[in-house]
Amino acid sequence: MIPTVSVTRYVTPLREGGSLPGIVEGDDLGTYVCKFRGAGQGAKVLVAEVIVGELARRIGLRTPTLVALELDPEIARYEADEEVQDLLNRSPGLNLGVDFLPGAFGFDATMPLDPATPGDGVAGKVLWLDAFTANVDRSWRNPNLLVWHGDLWVIDHGASLYFHHAWAGGVTDPARFAAQPWSMDDHVLRAYAAELPGADAELGALLGEDVFAEVLAEVPDVWLEPVPGAETPDELRAAYVRFLTARLATRQWLPQTPGEVAAR
Repeated sequence: MIPTVSVTRYVTPLREGGSLPGIVEGDDLGTYVCKFRGAGQGAKVLVAEVIVGELARRIGLRTPTLVALELDPEIARYEADEEVQDLLNRSPGLNLGVDFLPGAFGFDATMPLDPATPGDGVAGKVLWLDAFTANVDRSWRNPNLLVWHGDLWVIDHGASLYFHHAWAGGVTDPARFAAQPWSMDDHVLRAYAAELPGADAELGALLGEDVFAEVLAEVPDVWLEPVPGAETPDELRAAYVRFLTARLATRQWLPQTPGEVAAR
């Protein structure tokens, strides 16, 4: 499992986040962006954050370290903001912590992005990851990309893997997700679409069923809430592995680049 850190102090809310994440301090002396399991989107968002964040790490993208934050509701007693206090009270136990990158600033779509500078076609890798995980939240309005010490970092992957939101009635068919196309029309890095074929050739070979199983092992049991047909955390993990493996075996989800269309 991802490392567990106890929250020692709630610092401040991040009002720009729809689920009201907050800056907290941990007993390891680290500072984290805390994403609360008691927020409206629930634990599935935290699961997606871990899965996609760890996949990003394995394909060579920079992404902040993730931890499980143990939150004692007693901390809420010292919070004056009623909205924050309610959120803290709804989120006892394990929440998600994202390592805070001090001084990082948001990526602006007008910034030049030389692949040789941030490292080996990073834009193509981001596009590929978002296509593979069906991430719908990397637009020019909300890039979810940070620049830190001159490097590009990917963050906020809770809007990925939308298929698990349909599991209330039971685990669905992986084949549907495997074939589901993904559009990059609104993507902040759409201008780098020409890098996608190269990224696909490189990154597809780095992943597989064993890697997916390793990634799912990082997800805390308590976030893997039972659904019909997958009542235990291990059964849920196996379902995610099946879905990711099925999608990797196809390329219907990978957008065609202008060059590929012209060649046809």
